[in-house]
Amino acid sequence: MSDWIDLGPTAELSQKPLQQLVAGRNRFAVSYRDGAFHVVSGVCNHSGGPLGDGRLDGDYIVCPWHNWKFHAITGEGEPGFEEDRVPRYDSRVENGRLLVDLASATKRTKKPHPPHPLARPVVRAPGPIRVAGISTTVMDAANPRYSTSDALLETAIAHATTMLAAEGRLVKLNELHFRACEGYYSKSAQACTWPCSITQMDPDDQLDRVYEALVHWADVILVSTPIRWGAASSLYYKMVERMNCIQNQVTIRNRVLLKNKVAAFIITGGQDNVQAVAGQMLGFFAEIGCTFPQFPYIAHSRGWSAEDMERNIAFVQKSDELHDAARALVTRAFDTAQFLVAHSEEEAMVGVRDAFVRAGRKASMSVKEELRVASAPMPSTMSSSSPAPAHEHETRLPPPASKEP
Repeated sequence: MSDWIDLGPTAELSQKPLQQLVAGRNRFAVSYRDGAFHVVSGVCNHSGGPLGDGRLDGDYIVCPWHNWKFHAITGEGEPGFEEDRVPRYDSRVENGRLLVDLASATKRTKKPHPPHPLARPVVRAPGPIRVAGISTTVMDAANPRYSTSDALLETAIAHATTMLAAEGRLVKLNELHFRACEGYYSKSAQACTWPCSITQMDPDDQLDRVYEALVHWADVILVSTPIRWGAASSLYYKMVERMNCIQNQVTIRNRVLLKNKVAAFIITGGQDNVQAVAGQMLGFFAEIGCTFPQFPYIAHSRGWSAEDMERNIAFVQKSDELHDAARALVTRAFDTAQFLVAHSEEEAMVGVRDAFVRAGRKASMSVKEELRVASAPMPSTMSSSSPAPAHEHETRLPPPASKEP
């Protein structure tokens, strides 16, 4: 039995080669080519992207989110992926209107795709505390130079492995080849996926090593950076922009990938602005779920007027104080991580046992609290001639239930 619905006037719809149309709960990708309309589902098989908002590449519709292709007439995937098929619909023009038959929809089929290795559940393997050092210094790999931030990071990692019996791993961004963030989040929050869309599509992109270290391996994340014009290094920002996929899982899935992770920072430079650099780093790593030790960064700067960087290098090389500070920093981070690993998440959160509804920039109200607030009676309305005490105009949450110590 047919089920025809009206999508709109053909005179208007024929003005665009491809468009996304919505009718009730149905989304369609409508293409117009050589005087004929064709209709397929407007929902991509990959991440649900709006196919009609994409573009035509010959006979194929290219999804605007991650560039998956489907035939504009048959709905089949591109050559080699024909099993990835979106529904197609019969359509006709009647009295200047485009009609589509919902009952004619073909079956959506999805070719099995093995999950990316990073998509596995995040489970801490048994073993000692693990310290991942991330160097963000930029330099000519063929002609390396001395880096003060790298030197202090290497001191910290060495101390962790030799004196604290931790496992250590050093990742130098300068040695990795990885693409800059391409703004999938700007298309839609749902288009910014975990693992990162680039990581899934480009097997040669090497930021997977950072994701593996931070999400699946490390208990302590130790990031070092030089100061460049009052900010962290360009490689640092290139990395954290790609780490938006980690934070976005909190926003759209309420899924915290980094749990019981401790972050700390080493900042050096030839000019001042240490606290602003540290503030950005603390803010970002807090957003993705990290915990911090007391005094979570160390820093060294020659100050605004110092242009004698060769003396700065010599100072760092010879400064027992700075290298001792690096050892103390990783020890504080180690101790904090050891506590988090040794205790349950509830104990680490000082007795808060309810699951969190939302983290990151969103409210962190517990499930029970949210239900209590939603079901609480509204305050009674008072006449304007009888002013209420100030506190009666405030929104007040019910007291939390008592918790076991």
